[in-house]
Amino acid sequence: MVTLGDVVMILDLHRQGLTLSAIARRTGLDRKTVCKYIERGLEAPGYRPRPPKEPVIAPWRDYLRQRVQALPELTAKRLMREIRELGYSGGYTAVKTYVRSVRPATSSGFERRFETPPGRQAQVDFAHFRTTLADEPGAERVVWLFSLVLGHSRFLWGRFVPHQDIQTVLRCLAGAFTAIGGVPEQVLFDRMKTAVQGDEVEGIVYNRTMLAFAAHHGFVPEACRPYRAKTKGKGEWPFR
Repeated sequence: MVTLGDVVMILDLHRQGLTLSAIARRTGLDRKTVCKYIERGLEAPGYRPRPPKEPVIAPWRDYLRQRVQALPELTAKRLMREIRELGYSGGYTAVKTYVRSVRPATSSGFERRFETPPGRQAQVDFAHFRTTLADEPGAERVVWLFSLVLGHSRFLWGRFVPHQDIQTVLRCLAGAFTAIGGVPEQVLFDRMKTAVQGDEVEGIVYNRTMLAFAAHHGFVPEACRPYRAKTKGKGEWPFR
């Protein structure tokens, strides 16, 4: 970058009779640059700002906007995997920031109470507790409360368990169905890893053992929508 001080030096050396080559050697500048500032005279060199660099996320904005508007539940991590496969080479932060800016806003104001008819739906959840047991009075233990709540009557069945694995979930579901004397059409899970393994373009991926259990008992598993904590509030509210 040529400063105003450089220009003053060029003009002073030129007045003293030095050639362009000599001035270029003294200042370390190119001869053409020296000639340009001699012709221009004493004025501060001007530089235009560089044009803004296009963000690395720019080519993928339309794709991300269309995807998140069609399916607002899609996570930024999921969308990043998609555009990675299409050639995106940038970082996760740029994807997350842009997705947040175009994700449809949730509705505000009064909420409409969501009700289901008898036999339609049950909601399943785990609640976390810390306690001491009689066999180890000095040791704090973590236990889980499995709960199943009927959507219409709010009938609640629960059982304390030491684990959240798939075998425990299936045993508890079988016990709950026996207690209520039947099986609802749908069982709504939170996104517990024992039941829901992830999201794909085609939809939610469920645990295969869970699907086989559901087919045997005749119910449809449903997963809560991500970032929608109130979707399953009937199951979570009693433990507050």
